[in-house]
Amino acid sequence: MTNIKCTSALALGLVATLGFSAPAFAANPMVGGAPMYESKNIVENAVNSADHTTLVAAVQAAGLVETLQGPGPFTVFAPTNTAFEMLPAGTVETLLKPENKAMLTKVLTAHVLAGDWTAAKIMQKARASSDGLANFTTVSGDALSARMKDGMLYVYDESGTIARVTIADVDQSNGVIHVVDHVLVPK
Repeated sequence: MTNIKCTSALALGLVATLGFSAPAFAANPMVGGAPMYESKNIVENAVNSADHTTLVAAVQAAGLVETLQGPGPFTVFAPTNTAFEMLPAGTVETLLKPENKAMLTKVLTAHVLAGDWTAAKIMQKARASSDGLANFTTVSGDALSARMKDGMLYVYDESGTIARVTIADVDQSNGVIHVVDHVLVPK
């Protein structure tokens, strides 16, 4: 009887240890009230997010739908509708005009990195740097930097905007999305 109790206690201890140390396999987070599916690409998921209707309209106006449905991988820092609303009045409407397509494309591609940069990879790169910043060149050719501060991931653009990642690591079939609370502005 003592052996059975010891074996049971050992087994429970082992299960508890493994349960706490094994990685958690959680589903992708919900974004904008919609499930995000790892089997769908960036555009297929973004169109379902109620928080990203402005971004989707901008991607369509810039003619970037086909690109962001491509194989990638891409890392997209996706500003919410609220982030776009914080821009000066009339900015979004002006950017969406056909004659401003080049400017809109530059702004949008300043939110995109080539590669699959999870939050963990970004933080690892920041920790390995001498100044604590992970530095990147966006698809537009502009600079972005990222760092951890007070347990949160922040992204800095060339114009001085600081965007906080509010939802990290939304896996896509062709990359990853990080939801941000500000629009990143290229120079």
